Amino acid sequence: SKMNVKYRESITRINDKETEIKSKNILKLKEVNNMLRIEKIKRMLENMGKSEIIRGTSKCARFFVCDTTDIVKEAKKIHGLDPIATTIFGKLLTATAMMGKDLKNEKDLVTVKVNGDGPYGNMLATGNMKGEVKGYIGNPEDKFHQIIDENGNFIKDETGQVRFIGNGTMQVIKDLGLRDPFSGVTKINEEDIADIIAHYFLLSEQIKSVVALGVKLDENGEVKRAGGYLVQLLPGVEDGFIDKLENKLQQIRTITELLEGGMSLEQIVELLYEDISVFEEETDVDGAHKKVYVEDFEILEKSELEYKCNCTKEKFYKGLITLGKEEIDKILEEEGKIQVECHFCGKKYDFGKEDFKNL
Repeated sequence: SKMNVKYRESITRINDKETEIKSKNILKLKEVNNMLRIEKIKRMLENMGKSEIIRGTSKCARFFVCDTTDIVKEAKKIHGLDPIATTIFGKLLTATAMMGKDLKNEKDLVTVKVNGDGPYGNMLATGNMKGEVKGYIGNPEDKFHQIIDENGNFIKDETGQVRFIGNGTMQVIKDLGLRDPFSGVTKINEEDIADIIAHYFLLSEQIKSVVALGVKLDENGEVKRAGGYLVQLLPGVEDGFIDKLENKLQQIRTITELLEGGMSLEQIVELLYEDISVFEEETDVDGAHKKVYVEDFEILEKSELEYKCNCTKEKFYKGLITLGKEEIDKILEEEGKIQVECHFCGKKYDFGKEDFKNL
């Protein structure tokens, strides 16, 4: 009948309208998802150029996790480092950045000095609580014969290691504004900076620590990723937590692989505290398995890190006048000027007769 035809036509129009609305909603949803993905990519790209650090605590430990890619890139550019120096020195800067963030006052300073007899054994780095680090590494060329034979192959010791750093000591100096700065020294028994730092904390400060440091280079020797984490047992706590973490390190990827895979610093903290020996059957609202943590943790701070030198012409002037007027006049007579170069940033300062006229 005509009524049935009109009814069917109305139903068809309603269905078509619903389909159209659904299609528009799906398109809008896709647009929103695309926008969210684009924003996420933008944030990832923005953060790729930054060096950042997270500081936090839990019942048994305190932790620092950092991305130092930008810092190591800057150090490589300033000092013209080769791939080996970039890797070793980059790890030292990363460790110093975390140690600096543990200081309490803005004027406090930590200096980590490596004195090894290997080609890459002369290094120094400083850091403060503001996240500013700087440093330098000695020229290795004079000692290359210690690690490279006449055929161009690396020379290994009886343990199978190439002694890039060599035998020596690592000294940590903490200037806390007191009359005498705190100083601790440890013997270098390892080639890896992370092991040397952990050894120092255990012997000099009696703190059991897990230290992981990494610098990943591309095929051209350029820095792809750099970072690290430091987890330290709190006083009076048994070693079980740290022992679990040390076992986990054998099973998870390196810090640079985690960063390169797109993990945020917060996600790396979660991974460190996740109890991977437990498989929880419960799921969250998204259907994913709930994570079980060894213990609850709290992130206290997230901040930026920076390779920053605070050298000035005035500071070098104060150093030069200790030479005495006679020596300064002699150099100016012979050279016409005195040029000094900052070990940390490579900046050069020229001094002429005018600079010393009131001496």
